[in-house]
Amino acid sequence: MSQVNRRRVLLGGLAAVTATAASAALPSWANARTTAAAPAVHDPFQLGVASGDPLPDSVVLWTRLAPAPLNADGFGGMPDATYAVDWEIANDAAFSSIVQSGSVNAVRASAHSVHIEPAGLQPAREYFYRFKTSGYISPVGRTRTAPAAGAAVNQLKYCFTSCQHWEEGYYHAYKGVVADDPDLVLFLGDYIYEKKSGRAAAERNPRSLAVPEDTTTLALYRARHGQHKTDADLQAAHAIAPWMVVFDDHEVMNNWNGTTSPASTARKSAGFQAFYEHTPIRSTAKPNGASIQLYRQFVWGNLARFHMLDTRQFRNAQVADPSGSAGPACTDMRSTSRSILGTAQEAWLLKQFESHPTTWDFLGQQVFFATRDGDGDKATCESPDSWQGYEASRDRIAKGWVDRKVANPVVLTGDVHRHWAADLRLDYFDHSDPIIGSELVTTSVTSNSDTATPPTAAWLANNPHVKYCKGERGYVRVTTTPSQTRADFMTTSDTSVYDPAKVVIKNDASYVVQAGAPGLRKV
Repeated sequence: MSQVNRRRVLLGGLAAVTATAASAALPSWANARTTAAAPAVHDPFQLGVASGDPLPDSVVLWTRLAPAPLNADGFGGMPDATYAVDWEIANDAAFSSIVQSGSVNAVRASAHSVHIEPAGLQPAREYFYRFKTSGYISPVGRTRTAPAAGAAVNQLKYCFTSCQHWEEGYYHAYKGVVADDPDLVLFLGDYIYEKKSGRAAAERNPRSLAVPEDTTTLALYRARHGQHKTDADLQAAHAIAPWMVVFDDHEVMNNWNGTTSPASTARKSAGFQAFYEHTPIRSTAKPNGASIQLYRQFVWGNLARFHMLDTRQFRNAQVADPSGSAGPACTDMRSTSRSILGTAQEAWLLKQFESHPTTWDFLGQQVFFATRDGDGDKATCESPDSWQGYEASRDRIAKGWVDRKVANPVVLTGDVHRHWAADLRLDYFDHSDPIIGSELVTTSVTSNSDTATPPTAAWLANNPHVKYCKGERGYVRVTTTPSQTRADFMTTSDTSVYDPAKVVIKNDASYVVQAGAPGLRKV
């Protein structure tokens, strides 16, 4: 087979790595060709390309050299050597109008990953990019810069999702994301899972892990990220638009928090390093051991501002699950000394709320924000791993945006493997308390909640602020204009079966929030 025939193309299949992945329809600009020089290693662009963290004059461009990304040693089949990687960014997919180019060294210490941050780009522009090394050329990616600060923006379309356990299904959601052709994609946590599926019957899992043991070392985290990155639909979604990415717990270990021990510190260091090596985030987020600067802000002209948060690294330890009872656990969950963001991040976010450069403020974060009240009794408590487990911290943030007159706050959430739509109040037990914002929660890409049952009528009566819940796989598509934000809750067909001809993506429900009039309205 010739090098050209082996060369994957954007939106194409990944047959050399994932036999079950099938080719999607290719746009005319997507074909990528190898260069004439003899390659030093087998095709190193097995993990595709990505872009992210767009600014008006810059965007991060990412790839990783890994001809054998499933290797358990975490080095992706690359020799212990430094490789020069050339990069190009152009106005067109044919690269007849190259605006910037350069070369960077890919080194073994960073798993031969590459982060490029070209500066001096034009705002609100579409660009195309690619990489070359050792006689190979990467797939072509498409990206865009943010509009200039204060620039009038009539519409922003973005998709967001979370929770993509490799074993538990195929990534049908990304077929929908690619078809939607968004300006941005947000990923809100659990990009990988550090452990095997917890399903009782292993045969129910349609895919297997190449390295099945739990990830505890840098090599194993790299191999796990590498396997996830081989998915053709995930690669296509990365190559279609810039991403803004945050982690939750499974990028390190289940339910971790800001408390440390020698063991968890080592796992955090390894997990953070592998996360950075596999995501298109800026060098300001390059980890320093068991510390990473994840929370950050992006502004999209005069229309939207994104506060991307970190609800893991600085939180106090979760209390033991009180399971809807009263007692000391509830006192702890409501303690004013506890925070899910940490003192510095809380202060940073409240400071951002003091200015109002955009119509909409979106809080991109990981865990459920609104209260879910099982029994209608304010004395009891539940859900300690959500913002409910840190009620005073949640109150400080919610009151913060109210007091600082943030006009249109919308919280974006992952984690819970079900779609939800809810309005936000300061007091959820007073059903007449004013609505101060809304929360949009995405279901998972694959991670299932098989035992979850739909809310009962009695439960919904205790939670009138909850407008919608759906337990299928999918993502949320958001279209924002100066007058409204519309959320389409997209669901997919069975993710345990990979047959491209039978994958169905549908809009299960739509809700809008009108600017200046808080509260969800069903379309």
